[in-house]
Parts: sequence; C-alpha cells; structure tokens
Amino acid sequence: MKNQQQKCTATKGIAGAWSALLFAALLVFGNAAWAAQVAGRVERLSGPLMAKKADGSVKVLAVKSEIESGDTLVSEKNTYAQIKFIDNSEITLRPGTTFKVENFAYDEGRPEGDQASFNLVKGGLRSITGLMGKRNKEKFSLKTPNATIGIRGTTFIVQWVDATAPQATPGPSALPPGLHLSVSDGAIVVSNPGGSLGFAAGQFGYVPGPTQPPVIVPTNPGIQFTPPPAFGNGPGAGTEGAPGGVPPKSAQVDCEVR
Repeated sequence: MKNQQQKCTATKGIAGAWSALLFAALLVFGNAAWAAQVAGRVERLSGPLMAKKADGSVKVLAVKSEIESGDTLVSEKNTYAQIKFIDNSEITLRPGTTFKVENFAYDEGRPEGDQASFNLVKGGLRSITGLMGKRNKEKFSLKTPNATIGIRGTTFIVQWVDATAPQATPGPSALPPGLHLSVSDGAIVVSNPGGSLGFAAGQFGYVPGPTQPPVIVPTNPGIQFTPPPAFGNGPGAGTEGAPGGVPPKSAQVDCEVR
C-alpha cells in the first residue's frame, strides 16, 4: 500500500508539472497570437474616430492607438484620420467614412504570409502603398459597394457616393451616386461582374453600379479630399470641390465603450 501511495503521488506530480507547462505554453501562444493581430496605428487625427472591435465592443481612438485586423473604423462628420500600417503603407479616411480592416498580416521575413484585405463600406479614402504593395501587389484588395480595387504600386483616392444619403455639397457640381476614383501614382485595376479596367497615374474613373463596368472620366469630377496641412498632404489632396480642412485635434487616451 505504501508503494502504491508513492507511485500515485509521483504520477500526480508529473501531471501537475505537465499542466503547468501546458498553461505557460498557452499563455505564450495566446500573447503571440494577440500581438500578431496588430495591423498599424493612428498616425494623425482631426476629430473623433471610433473602432468597432470583432467582439462587439467600441473604442474611441486617439493618436498612437493600435489598429487590429478585424477592426471597423468610423470617422465622424469633420474627421480625417491617417492610419499607418506596419508595412509603412498609409490609408487616410475622409469624414463620414466606414472602413473595415478585414485581414492584415505582414512579416518582413515571411513574404508568403502577406495579406491586406480592406472594405470601404461608405465614404472615401486615400491609399499609399507600403512595403507589402511593392513586393506582393496581388495580396492587396480594397472592396467597395460597386467594385474591388487591386494595386500596381500606387497612390489613389476613392470616394463612394450613396444614392440614398444626402450629399454635403448638393447642386449641379455634386458627384453622381457610385464609386469615383483618382490615381496619383502607379496604377490600379478596378473589377466587378461588369468588367475590369486599369487606371494609370493622372486618370480618373467612375463605376456607376455593381454590375456596370468601370469607365475612365476625362477630367476630375470633383472628388472631395482635403485633409488638414498637418497630415502632410500627399498626391491627390486638395482636389476640386473639396471642403476646407479643419485643424487637427488629438486625444491622449483610448476610451472603450461596452
């Protein structure tokens, strides 16, 4: 009986040690997986910016706030927001934009794992290609309500105009409903069930509907994109018909709303 008790105690000790090791491994793995979700951070802000998290919570973001894969970003009425991703690419949201980071992964030493999948739900943005777009252009995609955009090493602006939403600048100069785009550098390819078309630097485009093919527009139709000067306005900023910028403001802390 004494020997059986000793054997049982030893077995329990081994099981306990394995449990502790397994728990530690799970902690390490969990922390690594969580860290891998970080896609970038807020570089500049001119007003309120919220992030709807994958778990349903909502965060009010500040400059230097982290952006994670799966976040849906919502810029308020007067907010321009510049997001810098870990591959040094930049996306600047215009006011009244809803934009989802569907899947973003970048590791300098593992180009085979590159992935940048975005979804412009409404509003508009400027995209500047980073390191991923230079080595794996085919891994970048931007979905919009009317078409999907691929890049060729690029700076471009897109603006979605919803037929059911009132426009900020009504009248003859107002943009018609649909997807409007402008390429400042490089080239993009715009595709939907109606067809596919490439746009080079200096060209403007329009996609009237989700089954209608993209077309080239001869002149700038008045795409609105004028971030504040502090954003370091890049190519395409200050386009015709753009509203005046607002001075940048930045909070210093994140706030989580449940």
